[in-house]
This record gives sequence, C-alpha cells and structure tokens, in this order.
Amino acid sequence: MPIPDKRAITAFPIHELLASRWSPRAFADRAIPPDVLGSLFEAARWAPSSRNLQPWHFVVAERHRDSEGFARILGTLMEGNQIWAQHASLLLIAVTQPKPENAGRANPYAHYDVGQAMAHLSIQALANGLYIHQMGGFRRDMAREALAIPAGFEPVVSAAVGYLADPSVLPEEIRDRELTPRSRNPLSEQVFSGTWGAPHPDYA
Repeated sequence: MPIPDKRAITAFPIHELLASRWSPRAFADRAIPPDVLGSLFEAARWAPSSRNLQPWHFVVAERHRDSEGFARILGTLMEGNQIWAQHASLLLIAVTQPKPENAGRANPYAHYDVGQAMAHLSIQALANGLYIHQMGGFRRDMAREALAIPAGFEPVVSAAVGYLADPSVLPEEIRDRELTPRSRNPLSEQVFSGTWGAPHPDYA
C-alpha cells in the first residue's frame, strides 16, 4: 500500500513545506539522529513570543533511547492515540507557564506562544523528513504526575514525531482515516473585510 499523497489543494500558492504538512498515524521503526532532533527544538526555541518570555518547555522521550520515559508519556495518552503513537520515534508533552516568575504579571498569550513554537517545530520536522501528529487527547493531570511537571506549569499538547510508514501497518479503522483526503473550510468563512461576517471581495 503506497504512502498517501496528502499535499494540500490550495486556493492560492503556499510554501511546499506548508502544503505537504499533515498529521500521520503510521510511523516507521526508525530512530531520529540527535542532530536532526536538535534542529526541531532549535526551531521551536526561535519562535516569537509575547514579551520574549519564551514560555514553552518540552518533556520528551525517544522510543529507541529511553523506553521507560517513552512508556510514561505514552501512558498519558487516550487509548485511541496509544494504538498508533506507540510506534512513533519520539513522544513529547509541550508545557507552558501562564504566570512566569519575575515577569511581574501573568502572560495571557502563554498558550498561544506554545502553539507558535509547535508550529515552528512541525515545519522544521518536515524539512528534515519527519512528521508530527499533535494531540489534545491526553490526560493532563496524569502527565503532570507521571512527568513531575511542577506547580505553575501547564501541559498544553502532546505530539508523536517520526518517519512515515506504509498505512498498512495500522488497524483498519485507523487506516481509513489515514487515507482520507485532507480538507479545510474555505477562506470565505475565515477571512472577513473590515467587520465580522463581511465578505472579503477576493475570497467570496
């Protein structure tokens, strides 16, 4: 079974990396070289953030180097995600600090900034031949306890990272989702002109 072509069909041209990014569930049994993995977190490190607070932190575990840590993170995922995420090369939990110490006030953009860092990470991953599947489906309280995340820090999102595998490695019900074409709402529903709901003449 060939790996599906999930390149986005866009209304306007976008960068090839953005068009090619998608969230697979079929991952190959292959370790990520340390320098390649370092590039992902370096990309995240240079993401923009409010007041340059850089409120992102990552708890990571590589399946081929830290099986115990990998199992801890895997155990925090919802069962439906564990089925396929167990084969990823790396699992991570992204964490933020909504009320940073020594900052004087809370950071209302802390979660947004983590999203920026994850976006940078995901595109750098693709540039290095890796794919990321981000997940909201994990138990935050369990992650806090299992990973010793301190008070004042909040688990935001989990993610599986690895190289693509043939979808035939997946159970049938998950394989069907892997092969389904990607879709997005049209720009006419997302971009307004001047006021909310006013159609933009270029995207109507």
